[in-house]
Order: sequence, then structure tokens, then C-alpha cells
Amino acid sequence: MGKAMTASAGISSGIGRVARRPEVGSLIGLIVTYVFFAVLGGQVFLGAPGWSSWLNAAAEVGIIALPVGLLMIAGELDISVGAVLPASSLTVAIISGRYGLPIALGIAAALCVGLAVGFINGLLVSRTRIPSLIITIGTMFGVMGLTLGFTILIAGSTGVFIVPDPMAKSLLGAALGGMYQVGIFWWTGFGIVTYFLLHVSPWGNWIFALGGDRESARNAGIPTQRLTIQLYMLSGFAAAFVGVIQVVTFGSAQVAAGSSFIFNSIMCVVIGGVLLTGGAGSVIGIVLGTMTFAVVNQGIFFSGLDPNFGSIIIGALLLAAVLSNDTFRAMALSYAAKKK
Repeated sequence: MGKAMTASAGISSGIGRVARRPEVGSLIGLIVTYVFFAVLGGQVFLGAPGWSSWLNAAAEVGIIALPVGLLMIAGELDISVGAVLPASSLTVAIISGRYGLPIALGIAAALCVGLAVGFINGLLVSRTRIPSLIITIGTMFGVMGLTLGFTILIAGSTGVFIVPDPMAKSLLGAALGGMYQVGIFWWTGFGIVTYFLLHVSPWGNWIFALGGDRESARNAGIPTQRLTIQLYMLSGFAAAFVGVIQVVTFGSAQVAAGSSFIFNSIMCVVIGGVLLTGGAGSVIGIVLGTMTFAVVNQGIFFSGLDPNFGSIIIGALLLAAVLSNDTFRAMALSYAAKKK
């Protein structure tokens, strides 16, 4: 009898530990979503064309979603990524395409653009009482205006073409087997680094503390201002890096590119179980949320459904993710209370 009770308590404790994981809801959502589109899409979606399609889409938005997720765990938002991406793409295209300078110089300049915008965002957020949403919207429009103005002034149009050298193409714009973009491997690398920062290094504890209570974190000796600036610089760097990948892959840059990444990255993070209020989340959850978003986004085309249903499904998925996040948190709290 005693052993049975002990086993039951162990199972209950195990369920509690699983329920407390922030990525549980996103894993269930990914499985359900993939099965749904696998049934509708058939063998084409299950095969290499389907996998390459949604993995390529996931890699682009996923690289940006990872640092955006860290910011949201810290209780902040970054809307400016949608402006940094085209700004960095055009920086490479103008420096290395229009003026013919080495592409390494163009890429370095583009990444510096992302870091500079991130630094400005972090500095303004940490030194003012203005919400990060308002600040990053302001910097987004500022960067958009500067990008448009300088591009027209220098190139005389809103788009610039470039022919990347073979080395840059192979590292940033190649497609393995003609289908799988090399960006998938960069996304994997970003994910590993981000996982280490959030879940292994002491830096991660600072991020969770910052999202839980900024004042308490500051009183505990955490360098909140420096941490905030670093997080925004990481977000700007990631957006700039995706811009570099795009211009090398497609050989052109447009002023209007990148706006979809603003809300897509936030949706991936929320679907991945990160709380909008901050203080909770995981890198695995963000990756699963990104995969779920990409499966829906690309699965529509393989399933034969009206593309207009894509937005409806993504919206419903977002609401379901928020509700499931609350449900699993409640389950975790109830198991914790019972354990006491």
C-alpha cells in the first residue's frame, strides 16, 4: 500500500514538473497543427518539399524571434526589428552592390546598423519611463524614414541589386539540395547560443529577474540598465543578420521588406509559451512556437485551402496559445500547492 502511494505521488510529482514547463502547450500545438496539415497536404507536405518550405520560413523568423523572446521574458518589446531588417539589407546592397566594395565590409556595416539601433532602444528604455512599445515604434519609424531617404538619395529608387561573391553566397544564401536554405543552420546556431544564455549562464537568471520585478532586480545588484541595452542590441543584431541573409539569398534589397517580421516574431514567442507580462518562458518553447507558426503559414499552400484562412488559423492559434499558457500555469500552481 505504501509503495503504491509512493508511486502515485511520484507520478503526480512528475506530471506537476511537466505541467510547469512553459513549452508544453506549444509542443501540443505543434503536434496538432502538423497532423492537421499533414492530413490535408498529403505526401507532398510530408516529404522534402513540405519540410523545406516550413523550415526555411521558420529559420528566418526564428532568428529574430529568439532575442525578441528574451526581451519579452525581461518584460520588454521590440517593434523596430521590422525596420532594422530592410535597413541592413540595403546597407549591404548599397556598399557592396552599388559601390562595389568588399561584401564583408557591407555585412559588417549592416550588422553595426542593427547594433546601433539596439543600443539606442536599450538606452532610451533603461533611462526613461516611456514604455518600450512606444520607444521602439518611434525608432522603427525613424529608421524607416532614414532608410527610405538615403536609398532614394543614393540609388534613386527604393530597391538596390547586388551580386554576392561565391563565398558569401555559400555561407549565407545557399540551398542544400536546392531546397533547404543554409539559414536553417544559422537558426540552429542562434538557438544553441540563446539556450546557453537563458538556461545555463547567470545572465539568464538576470533576465528572468528583470521580467519578474525590475526594481527588485536592481536592488539585488543586477545591472538592469546594461542588461536591457545588451538585450536590445542582441535583437537588433539578429534582425540585421536576417536582412543580410535575405539580400545575399535574393540578390536585392527593398525598402518595404521586413514589416511582416514585427508581429510574426511576437506571435512565435507567444505561441511558444512566453508570457506577455514577462518573467516566464523558454528557448525550446520559442523554437516550437516558431515551428508551429511556420507549419501553419506554409501548410495553407500545401493543403489547398483558401490562403485567406491562413490569418484566421494563425489568429485562432495565437488565442489558443495564450489560453493554454494560462491553463498550464494554473496546473503548475495547483500541483505545487498540493505538493506542499
